Amino acid sequence: MADPEITLPPKKVNLRTPEVMSLVHAEVSNHYRSELVETIRARGGVLRVGRTTLRLAKEFGFCYGVERAIDLAYAASKVFVGRRIFLLGEIIHNPDVNAQIASLGIRYLVARPSAEDIETLTAEDVVIVPAFGAEVTTVAAVKSRGCQIVDTTCGDVMSVWKRVRQNATELVTSIIHGKSSHEETRATASRALGSDGLGHYLIVLNAEEAVRVCDFMLHGGNEAAFLEFFRGAASPGFSPREHLARVGVANQTTMLRSETEAIQNLLREAIAKRDSGSTANFRYFDTICGATQERQDALFQLLKESVDALLVIGGYNSSNTIHLVEIAEAHHPTYFIRNADCLVSADEIRHFDIHTHTEKTSERWLPHDQPLTVGITAGASCPNNLIEDTIRRVLDLRGESL
Repeated sequence: MADPEITLPPKKVNLRTPEVMSLVHAEVSNHYRSELVETIRARGGVLRVGRTTLRLAKEFGFCYGVERAIDLAYAASKVFVGRRIFLLGEIIHNPDVNAQIASLGIRYLVARPSAEDIETLTAEDVVIVPAFGAEVTTVAAVKSRGCQIVDTTCGDVMSVWKRVRQNATELVTSIIHGKSSHEETRATASRALGSDGLGHYLIVLNAEEAVRVCDFMLHGGNEAAFLEFFRGAASPGFSPREHLARVGVANQTTMLRSETEAIQNLLREAIAKRDSGSTANFRYFDTICGATQERQDALFQLLKESVDALLVIGGYNSSNTIHLVEIAEAHHPTYFIRNADCLVSADEIRHFDIHTHTEKTSERWLPHDQPLTVGITAGASCPNNLIEDTIRRVLDLRGESL
């Protein structure tokens, strides 16, 4: 009788050899770099042309984690020539970058592939895990097919995973500040179950939802109504009466820092009130991504300058970019654009409304009969070439020339 077929784990492959990375960096630079943006940044972030002044935030655009993920995707396309290469979801939340990745011949799988999708994979296939990471069950299913995995998960995301795993080991429920549908939050939640599956989590979107959690901690309530409200945002078997006894706050790394701090303060105060002043049953670790914080801080600094309008550039589904918009629109007329194509004319701009989740059109956004200062920032998934395109388009609409 023939021996049963055994799928051996794939050999480790070093994608970051000097030869490969030399080719990758040349190609990535060609696709995403901007000498104009680098020059403006080196000159203090201000460009004055005629009656138009453009002010760039001190920190904007690609972060290290995004650059690393893109580099590894490009490297995979060069090293695994002739093999099928798949990407779980999007490499980052930017449509222009994702289109460029697809042009390398990399195919897209959904972030949560079905059993049928998994069965189409073979040991000859390569699967890229995006910068957000992927759920434990998804990674395990891909590994079971013997696929070569290229893991581009951001280090800051993995730091959060370490914290929630520790919570699970010590039977502490992870309260995750994030969006329950976001790839990163789902990946983090899957780690919060722990290696034995006995851990628990609850995902809260904002301070209002945290208040609801605190109210149940202090006063109890209808458990069925609580679970219905948090449908899809709680771990299997979660019981608010049992599993809110000990909690630890973590977060999707791209959330608004001030809101994460507000949530952790609410939960700590509720536990102290419930437990006669003790906070022994509360834990908090600062897990906001450094690049996210730098871009938020830089925007606050830019908002101190005198600007007539502010452009925020990035993918409409980019969490860190959306939070930049939230900060900006509280101070100045703000337009969230995907790229320079949104600047239709000096009288018309297409931009995304983060409250209605729709793209809309505004008129007379760029007056051309007076001096004007435009502030510009971009999310961590926006490349410099898109920022240059926007700068040139603004100047063109103003009748100015570099």
